[in-house]
Amino acid sequence: MSIKTIALMTSGGDAPGMNPCVRAVVRTALSDGLAVKGIRRGFEGLAAGDFRDMGARDVGGIIQKGGTILMTGRFPEFSDAKYQRLAVRKLNEAGVDGLVVIGGEGSMRGALALHQLGFPVVGVPASIDNDIHGTHMSLGVDTALNTIVEAIDKLRDTASSHQRAFIIETMGRECGYLALMAGIIGGAEMVLIPEQETNPEEVAAAISDAYMRGKTHAIIVVAEGANLRGQALMQRLEEMNTGFQFRLTILGHIQRGGRPTAFDRLLAARLGVAAVEQLLKGEKGVMVGLQGREIAPAPLAEVCGNKRRANLEYYRMARMLAK
Repeated sequence: MSIKTIALMTSGGDAPGMNPCVRAVVRTALSDGLAVKGIRRGFEGLAAGDFRDMGARDVGGIIQKGGTILMTGRFPEFSDAKYQRLAVRKLNEAGVDGLVVIGGEGSMRGALALHQLGFPVVGVPASIDNDIHGTHMSLGVDTALNTIVEAIDKLRDTASSHQRAFIIETMGRECGYLALMAGIIGGAEMVLIPEQETNPEEVAAAISDAYMRGKTHAIIVVAEGANLRGQALMQRLEEMNTGFQFRLTILGHIQRGGRPTAFDRLLAARLGVAAVEQLLKGEKGVMVGLQGREIAPAPLAEVCGNKRRANLEYYRMARMLAK
């Protein structure tokens, strides 16, 4: 079947780089003579038939913007087969021949469901947690990491002024990539991630050691999925004699927003172009991702059947460099 019209959506949590990717998909498709329809509000909008025609000017001036002009959201009901069949019906009614899904792990599962129903679909990984199998880097990760490191640098100024230890909680429910990389780049004394269980005594010992070595502050970076976190971690540490007073900062959704970095803009462009090219070549049921320095497809079934975790070699590096 020849491709004449494609649709695209952004789904799941927003990530810096989604807008540049939307721009790349639309303009690549138009340059190949295709018609393009945008789907608003992710899979929920797809099931509701919320389509809009898109031209080159519709994506002008968005390359530098965070978030997504197509809007996004989570739609857990899409796991129900009736919504999946409804989505295929809506796509066929709109005359769509192929679909590009930009989003995280849950979005790739939705894309796989449509593929299994026989609809041509290509995924693009966008998740600040960097937890998607099949790509070394997802859209939004670099921007989120820069946001976290900037926050650490600012909090260190206050920590040094008051001789305090700051616990800084980042996103990362199942993958500790952001916390781990931020800990290395930000010079943290301790990093806590889901992939490595840590006890309070170990954290207290590292902070106490930093105090006795004459440090004027200490930084502990904690992924939200770590076994120790938040107010409970701070209370445990305050009960131990480390030499520092503790303060807690939860960065929260500030990590999702902001202007995409140069890296994220370029990655978005490459992935968007590759997604359209895969559809035009007749490839379907794949996700385009960064493999080394190249963009390459990976089967959605493989992507959804595996989980990307933080590399514990970096954890060893973080502990060594904190001394």
